[in-house]
Amino acid sequence: MRTTEVLRQRMQKASPLTILLLSSVSACCIYVCTYGFRKSFAAATFEGLVFWKMDYKVLLVIAQVFGYATSKFIGIKFISEVKPERRPFYIIGLLCFAWLCLLGLAMTPAPWGIAWMYCNGLPLGLIWGLVYSYLEGRRATEVMATVLAASLIFSAGVVKWIGRTMVVDWHMQEQWMPFTVGAIFFLPMLLFVWLISLTPPPTAEDKAARSERTQMFAADRRAFLRSFWPGFLFNLGLYITLTAMRDLRDNFEVEIWQGLAGHPVAPSVYASIDTPVSILVSLCMIALVFIRSNKKAFQFSHALILLGFLSIGLGSYLFYNHMVSPVLLMYLAAFGLYMAYIPYQVIFFERLIAVFRIKGNIGFLIYAADSIGYAGSVGVLLYKEFGTHSLSWGSFFIWALTIVALVGIVCIGLSYRYFMRKMRKTVPVEDAMIAAQPMAEMA
Repeated sequence: MRTTEVLRQRMQKASPLTILLLSSVSACCIYVCTYGFRKSFAAATFEGLVFWKMDYKVLLVIAQVFGYATSKFIGIKFISEVKPERRPFYIIGLLCFAWLCLLGLAMTPAPWGIAWMYCNGLPLGLIWGLVYSYLEGRRATEVMATVLAASLIFSAGVVKWIGRTMVVDWHMQEQWMPFTVGAIFFLPMLLFVWLISLTPPPTAEDKAARSERTQMFAADRRAFLRSFWPGFLFNLGLYITLTAMRDLRDNFEVEIWQGLAGHPVAPSVYASIDTPVSILVSLCMIALVFIRSNKKAFQFSHALILLGFLSIGLGSYLFYNHMVSPVLLMYLAAFGLYMAYIPYQVIFFERLIAVFRIKGNIGFLIYAADSIGYAGSVGVLLYKEFGTHSLSWGSFFIWALTIVALVGIVCIGLSYRYFMRKMRKTVPVEDAMIAAQPMAEMA
């Protein structure tokens, strides 16, 4: 404990670049470890196990998503009000509980593993908000959050690669594979939680640039919704579609590939697509830190989200017309989904608070959106099982991409129109003091 306090005091005097590297890399690695406890079971197929006319894997996914959605509703209050000094203990405790649930899954016969997967999802939904709390409200938040958000893209591919290797090459039983993958990430998780706990709070310059981030209580949350509910509703609609599609791809990518390619693919395929996509999307997000004006950055975030939906629509159109291969389709789909989704984690809500000087924090906004988004994910899975059960996962994925592209283009257009009008009325002139400094000045 004494060593930790000494290091924490030294970090108070560290350069902005040192703080950026420590916090962003630690946050990214924590979330990579989190995926080891969350998405490792998606590398299994549980082929041949059917209960209540539903595949066992679908039941496991629905159970975990239900737990995850439940935690998002809990997080609306919990994350927005949590005390900073308690974050490390919550992160470690929640991830340990999720890991133990994977042990329960391994030791419990089907179909009763669904209870363990619900319990597994409950703590995991709170991790993002706890980790992101270390990053928000800083001049370099886009860079830090981009590094964290990159883990959302490549972590699923890496974890599935590890899991499929255990099942295919090591011949490990599928029910034990998720717990074993979690064991690989346990000690690294402890290390990186300790490292991120050394992150100092935002400086006075950070608060001037992005507005001070405070606990957000019930009255503050109601005030936000009264002021911004139309724009929030537009983005909630497209966020639901993005969350459902991202979750569908993460959980059933093995089955989607089999449907598109007509045969199982090598375990390395998952990481080979997600890794370059994560690099490309991350570079686009990091570039946003050079936009000094909060207004312009908020406007540009709409353009990036639109680009993502256009990529999704282009991929589905070309594949429908037999103009691209399944590999290129998956590149376009992955790029589009994350180019539209990641701005919410990196810039959209961050600059929304900064532009309108909203009292509160990003935790409330993300968890309010996530709670509905993951409920929508459950609805998509149920529709797949009972409404379009005859479709293969590959065909269903292509059909869903088309719907997502159309809904997304309309909703992001309405969002842009609403917020631009709101800014003209309430933020006529942007004070230079709240413009974000570029990275060159910070280093």
